[in-house]
Amino acid sequence: MTEQRKETVAAHYDSAAANYHQMYQRENLERLDYYPANYFRLQILARRIATLGARRVYEIGVGEGTPLVALAKTGLDVAGCDISQEMVNAARRNFQSAGLPPELIQWGDVEDATTLVGQLSTGKFDAVIAAGVLPHVRNDRLMIETARMCLRPGGTAFIEFRNKLFSLFTFNRLTRDFIVDDLLANAPASVREIVAAELERRCDLSLPPVRPYDRILSRFHNPFELQELFRACGFERIDVHWYHYHPAPPMLEGAIPDFRQAAMALEHDGSWRGMFLCSAGVIEARLPE
Repeated sequence: MTEQRKETVAAHYDSAAANYHQMYQRENLERLDYYPANYFRLQILARRIATLGARRVYEIGVGEGTPLVALAKTGLDVAGCDISQEMVNAARRNFQSAGLPPELIQWGDVEDATTLVGQLSTGKFDAVIAAGVLPHVRNDRLMIETARMCLRPGGTAFIEFRNKLFSLFTFNRLTRDFIVDDLLANAPASVREIVAAELERRCDLSLPPVRPYDRILSRFHNPFELQELFRACGFERIDVHWYHYHPAPPMLEGAIPDFRQAAMALEHDGSWRGMFLCSAGVIEARLPE
């Protein structure tokens, strides 16, 4: 990621720091204007970390610190970093209010390992979380290698990603782009042009609406390609946990009165359907002992 792109991503999260905690609050599940997907992501992470018996957890991209504080309250040793200084400040205040040392949170850039290595002075970690980070980096392998640097042998990485396969369910410009640019990447240009023209006729290219989040680097990833990359980086026992379910294509949300309730009822479905119904997932991958 260039310095300009990093500053843009950091500025976006600087501006969101004050209210970021709201998406983790149970009482806001139906009150927020946007779907509180992070609430369900935190449930997945807490459950899997407890199941693995991890004792020390490091988070890359701590945000304002709610997930780490929640994990610390279960007795875990935690630490983390963020590229947004405002998020670092908010997380430190959150830690201090919870009786945790605020210095456990540091500024850090996942694409520059030297900014994280100082936090390994007391040893490596059983688990590393990176949620809302991978979409914003240019060098996926470098980020995964940095996460690996923080893990002990046998440790587990939990890396969130935006699901590119969800595009097959949206019937909008993302559908066209995925079919033409990814599925048909090796097809003749003449074929791709015809397919693109037909999809433009059938899909709603005005959707999805462009949000502030979409104006920064915020990439989608193919879960199959991600699993291959984790294996290439030395990880094994790779799994995907899906969240942010959609009970219908997003364009129909306004026509379905109980859209959000139906979406929440699908969370933790755990079946193969999440590969297409979910806009996000978490890769869980373990290092060999």
